[in-house]
Amino acid sequence: MTKVGIKNGQRVVVKIGSGVISDDAGLDLKQVQAVAEDVCALRDAGIEVILVSSGAVAAGKDALGVSGRPSTIPLQQAAAAVGQSRLINAYKEIFNRYERTVAQVLLTRDDLTHRRRYTNAHNTLRTLLEYGITPIINENDTVVVEEIRFGDNDSLSAQVASLIEADLLVILSDVDGLYDANPAENPEAKLIPHVQNIDADILAVAGDSSSTIGTGGMMTKVAAARSASTAGIGTLILNGRKEGLLRNLLKGEVRGTYFDPAGEKISARKRWLSFSKSAGCLVLDEGACRALRRGGKSLLPSGVRSLDGAFDRGDIVELCGEDRAPFAKGTVEYSRHEMEQIKGKQSTEITDALGYTYGDEVIHRDNLVLINS
Repeated sequence: MTKVGIKNGQRVVVKIGSGVISDDAGLDLKQVQAVAEDVCALRDAGIEVILVSSGAVAAGKDALGVSGRPSTIPLQQAAAAVGQSRLINAYKEIFNRYERTVAQVLLTRDDLTHRRRYTNAHNTLRTLLEYGITPIINENDTVVVEEIRFGDNDSLSAQVASLIEADLLVILSDVDGLYDANPAENPEAKLIPHVQNIDADILAVAGDSSSTIGTGGMMTKVAAARSASTAGIGTLILNGRKEGLLRNLLKGEVRGTYFDPAGEKISARKRWLSFSKSAGCLVLDEGACRALRRGGKSLLPSGVRSLDGAFDRGDIVELCGEDRAPFAKGTVEYSRHEMEQIKGKQSTEITDALGYTYGDEVIHRDNLVLINS
């Protein structure tokens, strides 16, 4: 068993996978009700709950005469357009039985990477929670191609958890959690109840789901857990098809896999930075990488070796080591053109190179956040 609990006054994001509330025939209303009952039990215990729910495609595909997962992007989008209203109506009717109100919130990745829209989304969700309303969030699948193709609701749930400053992210799947081997192929596979650090070994054992409705697998769930961990939020993967597991969180013990947060919660601005789109990349030398990772330092031009992308002053860029793997993001103080002239130089040489200076730092530590570390 996994010892993870929640208590009155805490905030939880619950991601519901397609495999939890649907099957090949479409939406499974009994499963929707089972999840809703658990969520209402948490609400009655004083827990704030935000749902991130897949299932729109599954709810709408029967109207198009499709069995299994629709085979093309336009067909998936058409099914999502039909199914989203069915999905939210199912939640509305079931929550009404418990005198609870729900609200539909459709988001795209752009809503969480542009600062003003990020703030608006935060304020809307906070207001809904203040009024005792349960937000039900989904990707706006009818207009978003990349997300519907790769089933990014796991990633979305991690971003929502960061956006709303959740205390816990719960991902409901159709399996018990992360196993040390694929349980569908290996009967000796063992559940991993606790993961302290998401390293290469953990990523290696994250296998794909065999679901024909959802598009995510265990890899996307572990990646979501890693993103949430970076923001200081723990993640729990549970089998959403087993009745009462969410309610068992009130007892502090469940069967699943819990991923520790990497550290304390980061500031709202740094949370936004960690999920924002990057306009380019700065490749750093080993000393600069070490100073940023361990020393909490600002980035100076002397540590920059090469550049990628077209970025202006104030844009967000990724910071990479010589292996080109991003480990941080930040708001850059100099444009690509300016960086070409000052990379590798000492801060005292900036004015000589440019004829002016915006400061000694390429990226100030207050505008920098570590990712995937």
